[in-house]
Order: sequence, then structure tokens, then C-alpha cells
Amino acid sequence: MCPELFRIGDFVISTYGVFVAVGMIIAFYIFLYFVKKENIDEKKAENIFLFTIVGGLIGARIAYIIEHPDQFKTLVDYVAIWKGGIDWFGGFLGGVFTALLLIRYYKVNIWKISDAAAVALIIGHGIGRIGCTFAGCCYGKPIPEHSFWEHFGITFPEGSAAPPGMKLYPTQPLEAILNIFIFFILFLVYRKKFFDGQIFSMYLILYGTERFFLEFLRNVTPPIEPIGLTWNQIVSILMVIFGISLIVYRLKYQKVLKLNE
Repeated sequence: MCPELFRIGDFVISTYGVFVAVGMIIAFYIFLYFVKKENIDEKKAENIFLFTIVGGLIGARIAYIIEHPDQFKTLVDYVAIWKGGIDWFGGFLGGVFTALLLIRYYKVNIWKISDAAAVALIIGHGIGRIGCTFAGCCYGKPIPEHSFWEHFGITFPEGSAAPPGMKLYPTQPLEAILNIFIFFILFLVYRKKFFDGQIFSMYLILYGTERFFLEFLRNVTPPIEPIGLTWNQIVSILMVIFGISLIVYRLKYQKVLKLNE
């Protein structure tokens, strides 16, 4: 793996940071593409996106610090987000909270903008996970001998966030591939969606399911005793439940609208 893209003296450009930045840029333009289709004010949408990213990064860093307090010794450690060390679900919750405040402030249709955001979010996340692969963060558990996964395991070098010198489950590239697959599903379904909020609901269900099972291979967040599930899996379950509930609610709402026409 290659944690550093290049170094000039003490100035370092991390591969992780570059992929996260590229993911955000691509997500931004995907978001604007669907915002235009939804006839949402572009300037308002841009502001919501940018401030949501800030809120998401703050939430992601806070959650990671809470999970891994032993990794932070100095003030610089707490703010050096370019070196890696963010928690996806912390970022998701921080971003959702920020977005809700801004959607209320700008009086934008929450379901339309949520659909646009869902497609952008999953592709940005997928590209960001490629950066995780280079940095070694979000690493998997050691692969048992004579396992099918031995052919796909990743061995990280010294200096990576992952334990070096042993074959680990390829959780980062696997999540990147699955996220990009979900992106194509959402992108295609968007063209013929039945109701506003459908794409966001599908995102919650698909990613929540993906992450729940992927978490069994990850070695970052310890399971909660005595249930044996990580807090990420609990959030994943809640995502799926909320996504299904949202579909039921929106379908009933659409039915009521048709009856009143």
C-alpha cells in the first residue's frame, strides 16, 4: 500500500486525502446533476452540500476520537484529518443533522433533495474507501489459514494504520466495489422512481444491509457485550428499518394524494 502520494520535506500529500477529496468533488457534481432534475434552486443546494460536508467531517472525526482515544496524544493529532481517522456513521449522523437544519432554513423539499444526496453520497463514499485501502484504515480481521479469502487478502506494510505483515480481509476495496454497485442501482432507478424519497429509502436499505454483513469482517470497532454486534451494526439495522418504514409511509402518502385528485 502507499499511504503517502508524495512528500516534499515535511509537507505530505496522503493518498487517502486525495481519494477523499476526489470522492467529494465527484459527489458534488452528481448531486448538482440530480438537483437540476428536481428543479431545486442550485445555489441553495450548493450551500446545503458544502455545509453538510463540514458537519459530516466534524461528526466523523468526533466519533473516531471517541472510538480510538489512544491514538490521540497532541492537539495536532485531533485535527489531522488528512492523515485518516474518520468514522463513517459519525459522519453520516453529523451530515444528516446539518442537512436537516439547512433544508429547514432554505425551505427545500426534503424528499427531493434527499434522493439527490443519496446517489451522490454512495459514490463519494465508494471512492473514499479506495483511499482507505491505501491508508490501511478501516481494516479487516486476519484471514484464517486455508480460507477462500486468502486469495484476496491484503497485507499492509509498516507505517499503515492496519496491523502490518498479516493477511487481512479486504474490507476497504470490497466496500468500495459494493458502494459503486449500489450507486449504479440508484442511478438507474432514479429515472423511473415512483415517489420522492424512494432513492433515499433504497440507499438506507442497501447500504445498511451491506455494512451490517461487512462489519463481521472488519476489525476496527469491537462488538458490544453481550449482544456480539458492533454499534455500527446497530446503526445499520436502524437504517434498514427506517428505510423500509419510509417506503411504506411515502407509498401511503402517494395513495392519499391520488385519492384526493
